[in-house]
Amino acid sequence: MSSDPVPDVPLLAGMGGVNNSQSQSVHSGRKAIILSRENNIDELSSLAQTMGIEIVDTIIQKGKPNSKTYLGTGKLREISEELQMAGKGHPWKNVDLLLIHDNLKSSQLVNINDLTSVESWDRVRLLLELFTIHASSVEARIQVRIARLLADRSVLRELINREHTGERLGFGAGGQTGWSNVMSAVGHEIAKLRRKLKKMDNSLSERRRQRAKSGALTVGLAGYTNVGKSSLFSALSGKPVLIKNQLFSTLETTVGRMANQPRILMVDTIGFIDNVPAELLDSFSATLQESLSCDMLLLLVDASDDSDEIRRKLATSRRELFGRINDENNPETLVVLTKIDLCSAEQIIEAEEIVHFYSPFESLSVSSATGQGIDELRSGIMTILHGSPIDISIFPPQNEGEIELIELVSRVYREALVIEVEENSEYTKISGWMGKANISRLTKDHPIQIQISN
Repeated sequence: MSSDPVPDVPLLAGMGGVNNSQSQSVHSGRKAIILSRENNIDELSSLAQTMGIEIVDTIIQKGKPNSKTYLGTGKLREISEELQMAGKGHPWKNVDLLLIHDNLKSSQLVNINDLTSVESWDRVRLLLELFTIHASSVEARIQVRIARLLADRSVLRELINREHTGERLGFGAGGQTGWSNVMSAVGHEIAKLRRKLKKMDNSLSERRRQRAKSGALTVGLAGYTNVGKSSLFSALSGKPVLIKNQLFSTLETTVGRMANQPRILMVDTIGFIDNVPAELLDSFSATLQESLSCDMLLLLVDASDDSDEIRRKLATSRRELFGRINDENNPETLVVLTKIDLCSAEQIIEAEEIVHFYSPFESLSVSSATGQGIDELRSGIMTILHGSPIDISIFPPQNEGEIELIELVSRVYREALVIEVEENSEYTKISGWMGKANISRLTKDHPIQIQISN
């Protein structure tokens, strides 16, 4: 995989059609107003705060969204006038960003910008900026760049259409030929990046094939953004990863071996979020496929959320997951209720009841912070992947050429997840889980000294 850096590209879509020179690349410290048609703006506000953007006010206009401007034109003109008059001491002083709590058409974004002369983002544009900040690997940056260019192209089409119809003649001082050249360049860039991403996808597929050939089993971690996937990954694998209490802190795939079980691999990847256009998630298809092409799936749910949020996020995760999984290769799935250290006993019971009512899967409750439930989860993973625990009786050498007892015990510890050890004068019995391939090799290599029973 190439390690060449991928340079940033101008973000037209995030600016709602304003002139490129007005765009900003650093957003921490900016002030914004949220425009919404509904009261529940908590998630959008959290997304903005993750980027360091201060929300100074929220304007809610009930009713059906205006097909051209989302909010009414009168309300947008009022906002524009007050922003222009906001002097010292006014809460809107220095506001330079409008966040619209919906996924808008390109024409709506451009119209809002025309009426307010303020940079305007919908939910998709906000996510694109957040993805850009958090993308660290070459693969993630390419995926984000494709998504941004696709959004840019939709705004470009709107601007070109307006120039052709005379609504915004000469915008950008490029004329029709200039805009056509830009549009063509964007198309070529998207095609080039998709070819590069395809090569990376082929490389990931080959790695998955090699892992399967070696007998390794994979456990994918999936769920809503900020549900605690990276924390659980670290707790199960013992591998340190980026853990932040932020939305979309993980955009690339992390693979690590489960602690004390080298042939089981944990796969952590990007989280889901509600109401995201399919084409945006499609840009991350290679990353998502890495966790979905697995032998077992852990579907994480934040037990500390209120009941309505648990239902909404569980529904979103199931929809995104099982819409992308091949029915012929549907992995065994276990729901994991996370962050129970932040919950009362009643909250945990309620969360379990919601999961059982809204999904067909079994559930376990854990806390990655305190370790509560982690051992039970390991046991659940091993039981699903390898069946019930087995008893491995190891006998000391009786004949020349046989292996010392301590060597055989060490080998079993390396290749099994051990629950219990019982020693007596005749043999050592180890109870735990071991993969079928390991069992076969062990009994073939030491048919006299090893006996296995269920």
